[in-house]
Amino acid sequence: MILPIVGYGNPVLKKKAGEIDASYPGLEKLLEDMWETMYTASGVGLAAPQVGKPIRLFIVDASPFEDEEEELKDFKKVFINAQMLEETGEEWFFNEGCLSFPELREDVLRKPKIRIKYQDEKFNTFEEEYDGVAARIIQHEYDHIEGIVFVDRITPLKRRLIKSKLTNIIKGVTQPAYKMKFAQKK
Repeated sequence: MILPIVGYGNPVLKKKAGEIDASYPGLEKLLEDMWETMYTASGVGLAAPQVGKPIRLFIVDASPFEDEEEELKDFKKVFINAQMLEETGEEWFFNEGCLSFPELREDVLRKPKIRIKYQDEKFNTFEEEYDGVAARIIQHEYDHIEGIVFVDRITPLKRRLIKSKLTNIIKGVTQPAYKMKFAQKK
């Protein structure tokens, strides 16, 4: 089932998400619905807060970037209860978008290498390192479970310049090609 994606302005996007365990009700169905929702919206990542669930869960499929980095060809993962352990290297800009911010893209600075601990959908624990575009996508989705959205990472001047676009998203004055739930739309 395709879930509505929560738009900027909804409080769930600014809340630090809580951990879950294997007894979380309907987890398998939620994951199935999140994958379907993400693919329908042409996304490469989706966090549970973006579908209204304040839990530490996100999914990524970086395969659309395989032309840039061949190792991303089959990069599809579930991250549960993730903890960022380390971010290293010289920050670099990358133009990011977010399904909760339709029709908005901005250059965001992030470090190129990460070390992250997480559980998969079977609650097996992993500690892994990523770099490049994979690290970027994971950092973006990880921010969502920490209550951070990508516009929090741009300069105050840039935020002022896009204020009307942000207001339009809050009000639902935008036409995304996917199902959304806006903060103030009547």
